[in-house]
Amino acid sequence: QVQLVESGGGLVQPGGSLRLSCAVSGYTFGSYFMGWFRQAPGKEREFVAAINRSAGITYYADSVKGRFTISRDNGKNSVYLQMNSLKPEDTAVYYCAARPDYIRNYYYPRAYDYWGQGAQVTVSS
Repeated sequence: QVQLVESGGGLVQPGGSLRLSCAVSGYTFGSYFMGWFRQAPGKEREFVAAINRSAGITYYADSVKGRFTISRDNGKNSVYLQMNSLKPEDTAVYYCAARPDYIRNYYYPRAYDYWGQGAQVTVSS
């Protein structure tokens, strides 16, 4: 069974940085298109970033562009989200997600087949 396990969440001050990790098991990691989503209290789950199978193409929401960086290491079966210049508005539960291949609607949660348990990120002074 395909499983995604996230780590690296926590509490950080505004302007600080965090690095989220997502370890994937159960199938060939390199065959999956990966994404990060987040959900804040009272809000819908929203797209954050995505990366293709070969790590040559990345996609970002406008709200995080220039601050967040998605990357992957197929040899370690892991995908990462480096978050810099964090703002209180970034506070949310962050989810790692996977699907077999690229799809035009990569920003839509229903496009993904597998999900991690979520990692809490809190940005507060």
